[in-house]
Amino acid sequence: MSPKHIEDMYDAVIVGAGAAGLSAALGMLRSDAIRGLRDDGVEPRILVISKLQPLRSHTGSAEGGIAASLGNVEADDWQWHYFDTVKGGDWLVDQDAAKLLAEYAPQTVINLERDGVAFSRTDDGRIAQRRFGGHTKDFGREPVRRAAYAADRVGHQILHSLWQQCVAAGVEFAEEWYVTDLVLDADRSRVAGVVAYDTHAGAVHAIHARNVLLATGGAGRLFHTTSNSWDLTGDGMALALAAGLQLEDAEFVQFHPTGLAHTGILLSEAARAEGGVLRNADGEAFMAQYAPEHRDLAARDVVSRSIMAEIDAGRGVADPKDPDGPKDCVWLDMTGIDRDHMEAVLPQVVETIRKYANIDPAKHWVPVKPTAHYTMGGIPITTDGEVYRWMAGDDAGRRTVVEGLFAAGECSCVSVHGANRLGGNSLLDACLFGNRAGLALAARIVEHPVDDPMADAADTTDDPLTAAVDAAAAARKDELAMLLSPADAADDAANGASDAIDDNPYRLLADLGRVMERAVAVRCSADTIGTALAALHDELAPRAAALHAHSDMAAFNQEVTAIWEARHLVSLGETVLRASDARHESRGSLKRLDYPDRDDAHFLAHSMCSGDGLLWQPVHIVDYPPQARAY
Repeated sequence: MSPKHIEDMYDAVIVGAGAAGLSAALGMLRSDAIRGLRDDGVEPRILVISKLQPLRSHTGSAEGGIAASLGNVEADDWQWHYFDTVKGGDWLVDQDAAKLLAEYAPQTVINLERDGVAFSRTDDGRIAQRRFGGHTKDFGREPVRRAAYAADRVGHQILHSLWQQCVAAGVEFAEEWYVTDLVLDADRSRVAGVVAYDTHAGAVHAIHARNVLLATGGAGRLFHTTSNSWDLTGDGMALALAAGLQLEDAEFVQFHPTGLAHTGILLSEAARAEGGVLRNADGEAFMAQYAPEHRDLAARDVVSRSIMAEIDAGRGVADPKDPDGPKDCVWLDMTGIDRDHMEAVLPQVVETIRKYANIDPAKHWVPVKPTAHYTMGGIPITTDGEVYRWMAGDDAGRRTVVEGLFAAGECSCVSVHGANRLGGNSLLDACLFGNRAGLALAARIVEHPVDDPMADAADTTDDPLTAAVDAAAAARKDELAMLLSPADAADDAANGASDAIDDNPYRLLADLGRVMERAVAVRCSADTIGTALAALHDELAPRAAALHAHSDMAAFNQEVTAIWEARHLVSLGETVLRASDARHESRGSLKRLDYPDRDDAHFLAHSMCSGDGLLWQPVHIVDYPPQARAY
């Protein structure tokens, strides 16, 4: 679906159509502010741009649940959820944001049900809930059933329901358009719009907007083994970096403990919540040693490190598909779960194991290993979704909001996840803070709507911004023409890039994934980080700059967008490595072998990384001072 025409100016452009982007669109359109605007006869100009058809967004692959203290199965309290979120993030969580997350989680889940999400039910008809790692009652005393679920397909339910509501509300989508540029004014204080590439027509468009919201998802494809879909290439984060903005806590990348061996495909935490047990080569249920209270349902970083410790100690197993290969997996034993119950509540997990491993999980153990799953860091935002810069120099120690620029979901960092995200909090973050960003967008739109009949027709305040977007679009059109022009092997050879004509973005991404995995997957050190940075600077970045399309067709040329994605990931990879190198401690998902302990005295702070360098922003401590973290 493509817009029938491009407006001269939009009130708001939302980039990304997963749970965060769709929640923002609905929050905006359902707000009292927009209702009042429509009652006055003014229709807001809104466009949602998605590089996929929205129902292919990665939200649809979320399996296990969405966390909320509904108390439908056992007693629960949002204050307990708040504490668990802070502890789960190893005290790098901004507690004002985490408090909002926990307090408004039940309302968020109930609103999703009203929008059509078909949650699984208890016998008395209420929303069913299951255990998830790190969620407890009484401030850590024992596990609690807090994750609302829809079998093991809750993301699919949420995505379809939100999309249907957006279609019903008349939201205009630009589907399979790829945003190549985020355009700000000269001093990075105000948004001007975006540049987007229509993959169907092969055309570059200047999209002028008074407000832009980025909701582009994560960056799992930085790594060779990932649970993320193929399209999660860190686009929003890379766009922010290219525009001169910062990324917050980029060093914290969560590895989910149970990726199906050598595919990376996620086997939901729900499998362990329903009774699955992790075992080493000796058949030992080893999590009792590492997390005696919570065992297989400890926080994800704890379980992932425990698996790697077993592998490093020689107690790993080989993938049965490659029995002579490396022993870099452990077993997931689901044989203790009743077959009928397993089929009813874990249908997607069972189907994945049977289809991709040729194993019947009711009879045989399943090989698993940690897989890159979630980026805790991202574009820094306030609790209303406003993108800001953490300032240095004369303005040191304060946030400066970029006027009209918002973000939500995994590409952003409101810092409710800190150094490690608890299972069930990602869908909650996307829906809750997506909705809040939508409400903040609506408040800005009503102040100065594009179609305001009372506006001064001679107003030219937006002219410099319009020119900036047009200039960015012209530069991108020139680059596209260069990418599609016939490659000159003689010129390549003269520039020392004789292999460039044979290179391609897919090979580059595979090489980048292996470099990043060796450097910072689950554990790292100064040596591994330094080796990876050298590889990026000396090999991968020059290769990315030299990439050239192998077809001169602009329409439906997937290699063009793959080249831009590869360049985004190389840029983002460098930022992840620089931030990891700067943090001389181990916290949450970041395990530094050369700095094995947490260091609150020096690093109870968020890294704020950009092309201008790295700054540190203090964590917001409200109710829970840092303490030891154990499960």
